[in-house]
Amino acid sequence: MFILLLGCLPATASVRKDTTPLSNSQQAIAFIEKQAEQLSPSNYWPNVNPVIFLQNLRDNVEAPLNIHEGLNTNFCAYAAMSYLPLHFDPLGYVSFMIKLYRDGKALYGKEYFEPSREVRLAAGTLSFKGELDIRPADQLWFLSLADHFKGYLNLFDKHYNAGDENRLWASVNFTKFNRMIRRLFNFSVSAVGSDLFRPGIRDIYEYLHERLRTGTVGLFVNNMDLYKKNHTHLRIGIPTHFIILVDIEEVDDKIAITYWDYGFRTRQLLSEKFLKQLIFGIAHIKVKKADEK
Repeated sequence: MFILLLGCLPATASVRKDTTPLSNSQQAIAFIEKQAEQLSPSNYWPNVNPVIFLQNLRDNVEAPLNIHEGLNTNFCAYAAMSYLPLHFDPLGYVSFMIKLYRDGKALYGKEYFEPSREVRLAAGTLSFKGELDIRPADQLWFLSLADHFKGYLNLFDKHYNAGDENRLWASVNFTKFNRMIRRLFNFSVSAVGSDLFRPGIRDIYEYLHERLRTGTVGLFVNNMDLYKKNHTHLRIGIPTHFIILVDIEEVDDKIAITYWDYGFRTRQLLSEKFLKQLIFGIAHIKVKKADEK
């Protein structure tokens, strides 16, 4: 899985277009340092200070587990998805971010970004969002992703207005989450489950354990069930939250899961029944090799 992965390989100019781009944190930091003396305040992002912007990018590269979607926002899917570039291709991530900051538009993977004026003015001004308040690059990143990618949840709120980071404008359904990963980072994504129906997996432990051995695992879960204190009484719910599964093990008659969420890792001991009730979607994400479709 994601956090247990071996060190990233260096990027090369000869990487085939049908492979997943790879780089390492040292390359990304070196690139950020080169920008420090030449990055001027952006006319496109007037509320994002370039010095704090670069420091935010550096923090993300050096400590990717600390990235935080903010309090009371619908940015959780974008934060969870950010683990992929920060662990596999941080140079690609910072290169895109700096070009987007400098030019107001940039290409990432197969997607061309040109955020709306409302989004460009909002980045750097979000407040009462906890850690996100002092991370303007993350605000720029999350807002740009929400502005660019649309799913059926966004149909009635396509254009950003103040406060939309908390509303359907920023929401992500399971299909949209997987599509963003494929389009931006060229990963191979195998998904089971949906927004309404849980995946019909008989042995959930074996299924998740096997996929952690071969890739990154993203889970679409019922957030209310995940954080309630009493895990003995199940109730019907809908998925609202994305997390990254870090580890899974059997402990007596329970299953212990470790997952990334809200800027840190959490370990919980759950019954198999509760774990099945919790999960609506499982995304198995792998580095794409040459000639793999």
